[in-house]
Amino acid sequence: MKQSDLKYSCLIAVLYFGMNVNAQTTPKKDSLKEQKIEEVVMIGYGSQKKENVTGSIGVVSAKDLADKPNANPISSIQGKLAGVNITNSGTPGGSPRVDIRGVGSLTGNTVFIVDGMITTDISYLGSQDIESMSVLKDPSSLAIFGAQAANGAIIIKTKTGKGKPVYNFNSYLGFKKVTNVPKMVNSDQYVELYNEKINNDVPNPLPSDFISRGNFSGDTKWFDEIFRTSIINSNDFSAMGSLGKLNYYGSVGYLQDEGNLAAGQGINSGSGFNRFSSKFNLSYKITDNITIGDNFSFSKMRTDVAQNPLLDAYSAPPIFSVMNPSTGDYQFFNGYNIPNPRAKLDLYRSQVRQERLLNNVWGELKFLKNFTFRTSYSSDSYSPSQYEYTPTLAYVPASSQVASTLVTRNFRNRNYVWDNTINWKKSLGNHNLDVLAGFSRTRTTLSQDYSSARNVQYDGTNGSLDIANGTNIIYVTGVDRDDNVVAGVDQDQQRIQSFFGRLNYDYKGKYLLNASIRRDASSQINVDRSRTFPAISAGWVISKEDFMSEQKVFNLLKLRASYGELGNPNVGRGFNQNISIIGGGAYFGNAGYPAATIDQFVDTNIGWETTTGKDVGLEMALFNNKLKIDAAYYDKDSKNIVYNVFQGTVSGASNWNAFKTNAYSFNNRGFEVSVNYNTKFSENVSFGIYGNFASLKNEITSVYGGSYLETGASLFGNSIVRLQTGQAVGSYYGYDVAGVFQTDAEAAASGQAGAKAGWFKFADQDGNGIIDSRDKTFLGNPIPKGTYGFGVNFNIYAIDIAVDFQGVFGNKIYNYNREQRFGSETWDLDMYENRWHGAGTSNTNSMITSNQLVIAPNSFYVEDGSYIRIRNIQVGYNLPKEFAKALSITKLRLYVSTQNPWTSFKYHGFSPEITNTDRVQMGIDNNIYPISAIYTVGMNLTF
Repeated sequence: MKQSDLKYSCLIAVLYFGMNVNAQTTPKKDSLKEQKIEEVVMIGYGSQKKENVTGSIGVVSAKDLADKPNANPISSIQGKLAGVNITNSGTPGGSPRVDIRGVGSLTGNTVFIVDGMITTDISYLGSQDIESMSVLKDPSSLAIFGAQAANGAIIIKTKTGKGKPVYNFNSYLGFKKVTNVPKMVNSDQYVELYNEKINNDVPNPLPSDFISRGNFSGDTKWFDEIFRTSIINSNDFSAMGSLGKLNYYGSVGYLQDEGNLAAGQGINSGSGFNRFSSKFNLSYKITDNITIGDNFSFSKMRTDVAQNPLLDAYSAPPIFSVMNPSTGDYQFFNGYNIPNPRAKLDLYRSQVRQERLLNNVWGELKFLKNFTFRTSYSSDSYSPSQYEYTPTLAYVPASSQVASTLVTRNFRNRNYVWDNTINWKKSLGNHNLDVLAGFSRTRTTLSQDYSSARNVQYDGTNGSLDIANGTNIIYVTGVDRDDNVVAGVDQDQQRIQSFFGRLNYDYKGKYLLNASIRRDASSQINVDRSRTFPAISAGWVISKEDFMSEQKVFNLLKLRASYGELGNPNVGRGFNQNISIIGGGAYFGNAGYPAATIDQFVDTNIGWETTTGKDVGLEMALFNNKLKIDAAYYDKDSKNIVYNVFQGTVSGASNWNAFKTNAYSFNNRGFEVSVNYNTKFSENVSFGIYGNFASLKNEITSVYGGSYLETGASLFGNSIVRLQTGQAVGSYYGYDVAGVFQTDAEAAASGQAGAKAGWFKFADQDGNGIIDSRDKTFLGNPIPKGTYGFGVNFNIYAIDIAVDFQGVFGNKIYNYNREQRFGSETWDLDMYENRWHGAGTSNTNSMITSNQLVIAPNSFYVEDGSYIRIRNIQVGYNLPKEFAKALSITKLRLYVSTQNPWTSFKYHGFSPEITNTDRVQMGIDNNIYPISAIYTVGMNLTF
C-alpha cells in the first residue's frame, strides 16, 4: 500500500451532496406530491429546469469548486461526475485533459463555454468566479453546439450581482510535497548490479570491465536533489450587488504555486506558476424589455518551465556526486550516456509569460410579449511569449561543448464568437413550447514568430536574453500551416459559420420532447465543408401521472432517452507535400543530375470526424428529495477519426508508416449511476453522502484499408502502442511474459533465439515453436474499465467536515521509465530485491541485463493502474453569528484541508495517474511530472 498524491484525475461522478444548486421551495403546507424540484441547469444558449431536461447533463455548483488548491477549476471536481474523466498534469498551472464518456477523438479538446466565449483553456479563470458548471455528456445535449462540441462541452456560468452589496475575501496558504517517491538502489547495490550485468552480458569480461565502489565517492539520492517541498498561496477579493438598474460583480485574485522542482540554483527559473486574474460582470436594464451587459476577464500569468529531469534522476547512477570535488563544477558522468540531473535542472532557463483578455458584450430585447432576441459578441486575445536558454556546459569535455543557445517564440491568438438567437416561449393550455433559432460565427487565428541565436550571455536578468546579443541569428515569422520552416512555427486561421434551431416541448410537464438541428460550415475542411447535425430526446415524468398521485415515495421519477449527431472539423491536414532532392535522379545522356520529387502520400480530401450517440436514463428523487438517483446507459460511435495509419502496401513513400487520413472508427459504451443522500437532523446538524460509478468499454471498430498503426514511444524500433480493429485506443503491443528461464537448457529448448537462463520467457502465441515478432500480442490498455467517487459531509453546529474519495480500476500503465535502460542506468530497489540471479531465485523479474530482447516491449513493463485515493479532506469552523455581528461581518469561516494525502496502488512509480496530452500514449509513463499532496489552511470572509 502506497501513499500518493495525484493532483488531477478522472472526473467521475455525481452531484456532490450538500450543494446548493437544488434551489427548491417546499412550503410545509404543501403535500408531498406538490413539492417541485426547481433546480435550473445551463444548456446550450439558455437554461432549463432540471426536471424538464431530457439529455444527460451533470451539474457542479460553486461549493464543489471552493477552497480547493487547484489553479484550474476543472481539477476540483475530480470524482464528482459520472462518465467524466479528468487527467491532470502535475505541472504547476498545467491544464487537465477532460474526456467525457470515453475517447471522442484522437485530437482536439473538450470545449468550455464561459459566458458565451468558446475556449479550450480556462487556466485564466479563478474558481471563486464560477457560479455553476453544466457538463453536457450526451450528443443530444451537445448537438446544439455542433462542430464545436465533438469532444464534449462544459458550460460555465460566472457570478453576477444583485441587491445589497456583498464583499468576499478568500485566502489559503499551504505546502506541496511529492509523495510515493520510488525507492532506488544505493551505491553499493548499484556496483553489485552493474558488475552482475557485466557477467551476464559480456562473454569473457576483463577485470577492467568491472567497477569498484572505492573508485566512486558519491552515494546520491537523485530524487532528493531535484525535488523540494514548495509553497502554494491564493488570495482573492470580490464585490457584488446592485446600483439602481446596474447589477455588478467584480473580483481580483492572485495565485502563486512555487512548484516542486528545486529552483534557485544556477540559472534555473524553477517550475513555478503565478497568476493575477480579474473578472467583471455588468448588466444594465435600460427598460423593462432591453438589457445590456458585459462580461470581462483579464489575467496575467507566468510559468517557469524547468527542464524536467525526472527520467534522468530515475536513470542516474548513485555512485556520482552532484558536484566534482576537485573542480567545484557539476560532476560529469564519464563513460555514461546520462546527463547530471541537477545540472540539467540548474543550467536551463525558460519562462512563458502571457496576458489574456476575454470580453463578452451582449444585449437582450424582449418583444411581442413572448419573444426574446439576444446578440452576443465575445473576443479572446492572448499572446504568450516564451524563451528557452541553455548556456555553454563548461563541465562536459571540451569536445562535447556547444555554444549557448537562446530560442524565443512569440504567439498571437485572436479569437471571436458572434452569436445571435431568437427565443419564443408560449404556453397554450397544457402545451408548453420553447423555440430557439440562431446564427453563430467563430474565427480562431494563430500566428507565431520564432527566433534563435548562439553565444548569448546571461547576466542574471531576463533583459540580457536578447536575440540581438548573439550570433548565428535565425528569425522566422508566421508561415502557412503544415509548411513549417522551423519546427513548431505556424500560422493558421479557422472559421465556422452555423445556423441552428431547437424545440423544447412538454405537455403538463409530463411528456417532454427536445429536438435540435445545426448546420455547420468549416474552413478547415477541403471538401464537403457544410454538414448538418440533428438530435432528438424525449422524457416521461412518471411521477406526475395520476396513478402516482397517492404514493409518498417519489418526488421525481423520470425516464429519458436521446439520440444525437456531432461533427469535428478540427483535424490535422497535410496539404503541402514534402519535396526531396535526389542526387542523380534525372539523367541526360549518361550523366545524372539532382532532381526533385514528392516523396509523401498526402490526402487532400480529409473530411469531418463524426460522432453519433444514444442514451437512456432514469432519474429519481425520493423521500422528500433527500435521496436522488441518476442512472444511464450510453453508446457512442466516433467515425472517420483523423490520424496516421500504415500504408505498407505502397513502396517509395517516406510516410508509408504515417499516412494521415480519416483512418479510424471506435465505439464507447458504458453504464453510469450516481446517488446522493442529504438529510437534516436539526437546524444545527446535517449529514450528506454521495457515490457514483461509471463503466466504459472502448473499442476500435474499423481501420482504413484494414490496416493498423504501431506508434508511440519505442526502443530500437519496437513501438509500444498499436491501433488495430477490436482493441481499445492506446493498447500496448509486445511479448507476453510467461516467466523467466531458470536454466540454459530450458532456454535452448524454447525456440527463443539467443535466450539463456535469466531471460524473460515469451509466450508462443502462434504455437509454431519459434518466438519471433509474430508472437507479439496485446497487453492491455490505459482506459479504465470503471471509475468511481464517493464522499461524506457533516455540519455540526459551527463545524463542517467533508471527505472525498476517488478511484479507477481495469486500466494498465506502461512503465517506460523502467524499460528504457540500454546502458549503465541505475535500477529501482524492487529490481534489486526480486531479480533473477540463479535458478529458482525469481520467476517474475529477469536477470540484470541490457540485452535488447529482454527490454523489448513486453508484459513485465505493463502494470496495474488501479487505485483508490482520498481526494480531499476539509474541516471548517464558522464563527458564531453573534460574534460575527459584533465584528460587523456577515460570515467568517476558517478551515484546514488536504488534497491527495493518501493513495493505494501497486504501480512501481510516483503515481498511477499518467498525463500525456497525446491520447494514443495516454498510459505511457515517460518522464511524467509527478503530482503532489497539498496541505492548506484558509479563510472565507464575507461582509
